[in-house]
Order: sequence, then structure tokens, then C-alpha cells
Amino acid sequence: MIDRRTLLAAGAAGALAAAAPAFAQGRRQSFPQGFLWGAATAGHQVEGNNVAADLWLLENMQPTIFAEPSGDAVNHFGLWAQDLDMVKAMGLNTYRFSLEWARIEPEPGLFSTAMLDHYKAVIDGCRDRGLNPVVTFQHFTAPRWFSAQGGWTNREAPALFARYCSRAAEHLGENISHALTMNEPQILRLLRALEVMPEGALMGQRAMLEAAAKRMGTDKFVTANVANFDDLDTMQALMIEGHGAAKAAIKAVRGDLPVGVSLALIDNQARGPNSVAGEKAEDMAGAWLRTARGDDFLGVQNYERIVWDAKGKVAPPADAVRNWGGSEVHAPSLAGAVRQAHAMAGVPILVSEHGVGTDDDAIRARFIPEALAGLSGAMADGIPVLGYIHWSLMDNFEWIFGYKPRFGLVSVDRTTFARTPKPSAEVLGRIARANSL
Repeated sequence: MIDRRTLLAAGAAGALAAAAPAFAQGRRQSFPQGFLWGAATAGHQVEGNNVAADLWLLENMQPTIFAEPSGDAVNHFGLWAQDLDMVKAMGLNTYRFSLEWARIEPEPGLFSTAMLDHYKAVIDGCRDRGLNPVVTFQHFTAPRWFSAQGGWTNREAPALFARYCSRAAEHLGENISHALTMNEPQILRLLRALEVMPEGALMGQRAMLEAAAKRMGTDKFVTANVANFDDLDTMQALMIEGHGAAKAAIKAVRGDLPVGVSLALIDNQARGPNSVAGEKAEDMAGAWLRTARGDDFLGVQNYERIVWDAKGKVAPPADAVRNWGGSEVHAPSLAGAVRQAHAMAGVPILVSEHGVGTDDDAIRARFIPEALAGLSGAMADGIPVLGYIHWSLMDNFEWIFGYKPRFGLVSVDRTTFARTPKPSAEVLGRIARANSL
């Protein structure tokens, strides 16, 4: 009788065989000793019942632009030890996850020792299993009180964030492998530059934020990943300041801890004369890439490429493989984004997110080795890359889109919370165990 493990292995073998031409027709491409091979989650997207968070409020009110509330998510808060066992069993050596600021500081200046101890247990659990804990201090969500004060449009925001990071680092810093202050602080600038949000969605977002402010009895309610576009310049300046203050606070606790920030980066490609690619890239991330020059490393998070001519975006090829939202799946975009990021920031790169949202895991299983072949080529050209962390460990809550997009190496039954690895998990695991393609 053929069991599920055998079927998964067979599926993975088939995917690797199909992708073989993409990495030099079977020639082994090795990665450096100590290379970080991991999978990622974010607290609000997997833990469940993050009731003190700003986004919990937005998900559970009217009007809202969220397709559905996060609810129990995939109960990672309760099942984290089982999930770490799963990461280890895959053959990975790294787990990236985030602290939930709203759990740790549910009211201004009130820090929960119980919640800090929870995250300490997760970090120590990683170490007990031989996993490197890569910890993000803010992955979009914040305490409701912080966003009710204007979030990252509030002049006091950098100091408030640094205070939280200092307290968290004091309790948790000893066993962290790498720290990220923020996740994709420029994601809204990227979305604005891509012109992907229709006017109706922008109006709905504005109405939702106004309703949230009214409900909280405040003048302005702003979150890190749900904000009106006319606030983005103010937010960028204060988030850059906040990143610097947070990094200093973490370093004051543990000076040898590598600290960086993760950025959402498109592989921007120019076509023809007067392409707007450079202008778009600058708007999306230029200020942040210059900021990263002072960091220990830069987290690169890439999901696609965009080709730009003088008029704007060039349509993908008609036969392109598409993700859940209809965008092109283009494996070489990872190496392109890494090359562009390093050329501007000049610091070591950690691929802190990379993946594809699709219901067809065969696409993911082919995509992983093809993308890693390009990354290996960039490394051969001298770009220092610390590791590759796949998004995501499990199918989870994808913000305003709810649970429809599936990025996981593992599927989850949201009624029983049963986890089932997909063939793509074995594909990544085989590469990680061998430390080579």
C-alpha cells in the first residue's frame, strides 16, 4: 500500500526532475556552509484571536474592506511546538516568525510578562530543535491604541516603537538569530506605484479608517498596511526614523545581534527608451534601500517582476503561468530583485520572503528550484546572501483577501487545524538537506 509520505516524495521527485534544466541540467550548485534555509509566518496571520490588534478591529467592523475576519487563524498560538517540529522534519534550519506587539503591550506602557514568556518559549523551542529564530518585531499589526493615535503618522510613533522593541529585546534577545525591525514598511508605496488598487477600494478603505477612528473616539486611525495614500510620505519619514530608533534599542540590549529591515521588492525591468522602471523603483523603495546601507543585512521579499516601458507596465506574455491573482509567475525575478537591492544597499541579503500564491502546488514545486538556481547565480557573481526563507510555512490569513490565497508549503484544515505537507515542502526540504541544487 502506498502511503501519503510515499506520494509526497514521488510528487517532489517529479517536480525536481521537471525543473532540472533550470539548474544547469543536473550540475550541482552548492550553497555556503551555514546558509539559512527556512519558512516564515507572521503572528496575526497564523496565531488567531489577536484581539488587541488594530487589524482585528478593522476586520470585525462595518464598513470593512476585509473579505473575512482572521478569527482562530490556524491556531499557531496553541500549536507552535507542533509547527516547529514540522519545520525541523522538513529539513529546514530556520524559522522566521513575528512578535505580536498588541499581545506584548496591549495598553500603553503595560507589558505582558506572560506574552513575552510565550515568545521566549517559541525562540527557545527553535534552538532546542536546531532552528535559527529569525524574529520580526512588527509584521504590520500594532496595538489598537497605537493606531488610534495616528499610527505611523504620529510624531511620537518612533519613540513608542523603540520603547516596545527595547522591552522585547531585553526579554527575548539572547537566543534570536537575526532581527527584523519591520516587515515591508513600504508596501503601500509599492501598491500605489503599481496602480493596482481601484478607486472603489481606496474609497472603501478611507471609509473604514474613518469609522475606526470614530469607534475609538480619536481623530485618526492608521495602520502600517492599511492607510490612505495621502499619508504615505509622512509615514515613510516616521517609519525610517522608527526603524533607526528600534535598531538602536535592540543593539543597546545585544550589540552582536544582526538587525535589518525587510522590504517588498519587485524585479523592475526596463524595456525600450525612456522606460519609467527607474522612477517606479525609486518611488517604491529608494529611500528604504538607502536607509538599509547602515544595517547589518537587508531582508528581500520578492514575488514578481514588472516590465516597464515609457508608458507604464508591459503586459506579461500571453502564455505566462499565473498566480491566484492573475500576475505572472516568473522564477528569475528573485535573483533580479536581489541583484537590484544589493546594488543599492550594499549589505548582505537575506531572502526573508519568497513564494507564490496558488492552489496548484505543482507550480510552487517547480518555482522553488528554478528561483534558487537564479539566486545561486547571483551568489556566484559575488552577492552575499545569508539564506532563503520561503513564504509561507502554512496557508494562512492573507490580510484583506482573507483565506483565499494559498502560499503555504503546508495546507491546514481550519476546522480541525490538521496540517498536511504539500509536495513543495519536500522539494524545498531536499534542497535544504543537501545544501545544494
